[in-house]
Amino acid sequence: MAKLSLRDHEFAPDFAESERRSAERAELMVQIDYSTVDEIFSEFTRDINEGGLFIETQKPKPIGTEVALYFNLPGDGGGIETTGRVVRTTEGDAMTPPGMGVEFDDLTAQDRAKIDRLVRTLRTGNHRH
Repeated sequence: MAKLSLRDHEFAPDFAESERRSAERAELMVQIDYSTVDEIFSEFTRDINEGGLFIETQKPKPIGTEVALYFNLPGDGGGIETTGRVVRTTEGDAMTPPGMGVEFDDLTAQDRAKIDRLVRTLRTGNHRH
């Protein structure tokens, strides 16, 4: 009987996409303060990269909502203040918390480099809690 391997299995495109995304993102817990035109919120993210982040919330904003974001990176990363736009929302399930994906609008090159450094550090496991 031939041995099966993952190489012989065709994954659904969305599975491959989610695997690719998770490989590019890093696990951490960062508090995010964000505001819309009329409200201010404070939530958490475990999912961040140079392009955006996922905010865990029971009440995600509609897709297209503009938000102002502020968060402190762990270690000596410092604070980042930027704006973003909600690009996806999820009600959550057993594997994923409810929340919204926010894409950064105008991250500075310096802030992008800070996030990139953090993601690389976490990915290689060279971080301290």
